[in-house]
Amino acid sequence: MSTLLLRLAGPLQAWGSGSRFTVRGTDEAPTKSGVVGLLAAARGLRRTDPLEDLLDLRFGVRVDQPGTVERDFQTARSVDGSRSYPLTHRYYLADAVFLAAVEGDDGLIAALDEAVRRPVFPLYLGRRAFPPSGPVTLGTRDGGVWDVLQDEPWQAASWYRRRQGPTVHLDVRVDAAAVPAGHDGVHRPRLTTVRDEPKSFDPHRREWGLRAVSTATARLDNLEGRRGPGWHDPMALVGGA
Repeated sequence: MSTLLLRLAGPLQAWGSGSRFTVRGTDEAPTKSGVVGLLAAARGLRRTDPLEDLLDLRFGVRVDQPGTVERDFQTARSVDGSRSYPLTHRYYLADAVFLAAVEGDDGLIAALDEAVRRPVFPLYLGRRAFPPSGPVTLGTRDGGVWDVLQDEPWQAASWYRRRQGPTVHLDVRVDAAAVPAGHDGVHRPRLTTVRDEPKSFDPHRREWGLRAVSTATARLDNLEGRRGPGWHDPMALVGGA
């Protein structure tokens, strides 16, 4: 088994698992259905196509830079202007960076990596208006999503890293089945259930199932972090990438 790593970063993202009617929310981290949809687009699958082997992927995500939740609203009218539609409130994440991981058979993971490098359809971060700000794939790694997300270097922007301490603790959310037996008790996961297991993206028959999610913490060193009392960053006021 191997794991494909995806860096999901951009000015705006939205990963909603519970949006309804005039309120379009966003989760705090990418959803499995959203990332599977991104992979399906990369492979050239249409919404009515079966997801096939993508359904067996194990999924995990690490919150490297949480960003901030912002709210916008939109109005719409018919083409001739004779009819107006309800005002919608839309929430999204600004300046967030996530490390998503999908685990599967070596051949499938290699094929997905190649597809993301040369996608058939454009890739976006939850909504069509939100493209990624750079290359999405970081390549493949040996091992499962749990170990990879615990060990992979921090992907936050440099300006954000400089504002943190020398050690950071990042939220990690993975399919419960991907947590190995006998993991370190310091990282004991919390278990929840969400309706985020994609089954069909067909507009006439959209289906999601329940999946168990384990939430834990990854502890990583931050070589650019603050170094104790009195430390200051002379570039903090001007920011930087």
